[in-house]
Amino acid sequence: RAIQGFQQAIDEDFGPQIPDGAHDFLGEIAKASARMGDLIDGLLELSRSSRATVVRQHLDLAEMAQSIHARLAQSQPERHVTLHCEGPIKALGDSRLIGTVMQNLIENAWKYTGIRTNAVIHFTSSMQDGQRVYCVEDNGAGFDPAFANKLFEPFQRLHHPKEFPGIGIGLATVARITRRHGGWIEGEGQPGKGARFRFSLGPQERE
Repeated sequence: RAIQGFQQAIDEDFGPQIPDGAHDFLGEIAKASARMGDLIDGLLELSRSSRATVVRQHLDLAEMAQSIHARLAQSQPERHVTLHCEGPIKALGDSRLIGTVMQNLIENAWKYTGIRTNAVIHFTSSMQDGQRVYCVEDNGAGFDPAFANKLFEPFQRLHHPKEFPGIGIGLATVARITRRHGGWIEGEGQPGKGARFRFSLGPQERE
């Protein structure tokens, strides 16, 4: 914040006197300090996801998905992204931590479908081998499956920041939260053919 504040003060107080080349440097300082702020916020969220007490309660993940989608649609009205999600989709988990999981997965699907004019996100759940499995699927950029094992490691990204901005913390946070609930997460994708993320939240009540 201090770096950003001094950069803005220089730009505002001495703007007309600053050569064009120096303006470019100030712009790079602003972008780098903003990225540092994002990294710090991401690391704090990753740390909290590892230390926070897990308080399980009844949740409707469909309602969460719809709320996140509505917020994204309001913030980017130029995008037309359809969410297919038939609720309710029940889960037993910590509301704040699972809210972070849903936010990261739906926001990722929204971001990576930016290449589509007919962007579609599906959020579903099903019983598999006696456990409840949730799935977020999109028709976006996808990824090379050879690097799928890197998806859930901090700072590992499969797309260039100029294509899709990000810091590589979100999926690592999601993986830690699902593991803390006694569950798991896995990702599948193909370049240009979308991605699918399946996860469980450990033992759930009998249905």
